[in-house]
Amino acid sequence: MAETLKKFWEEGKQFWAERFSVNDVYSKYIKREDPLPSWSESDVHEFIASDPVHGPTLKTAREAANVALTGAAIGAVSTAAVAWKYSKSLHGTGLSFAGGAISGWMFGHEIANHWYQLYRLDTRAAQAKFLESREYKLRQS
Repeated sequence: MAETLKKFWEEGKQFWAERFSVNDVYSKYIKREDPLPSWSESDVHEFIASDPVHGPTLKTAREAANVALTGAAIGAVSTAAVAWKYSKSLHGTGLSFAGGAISGWMFGHEIANHWYQLYRLDTRAAQAKFLESREYKLRQS
């Protein structure tokens, strides 16, 4: 019984480690001695055009982020306006602005997730591939 429980625990840990492996994917880009140079919109578009596998996925992820950003703006402004209208409290309006931005971001992200069907794409791999291409360009220059 103890052996079965231990095996179940190890399989569960491995399962969740794979699902939440953000540090594993991005650590070689985040923990660099010399940081990657900043990139422009044209660098992103160049990658999207040059990589037929990960390019369209990165483009879709960026479009989804824009939808989420729009949701954050709408949520922040609308909840802050309602808070200001009814309370005239500056700190309450500020907190409402922050809470509305967070809620709007999450709601916008969920809409984009279903609209663009992000659940079918590996956006993390596309982002990592983009960072890898930036690293390659850094080594070339």
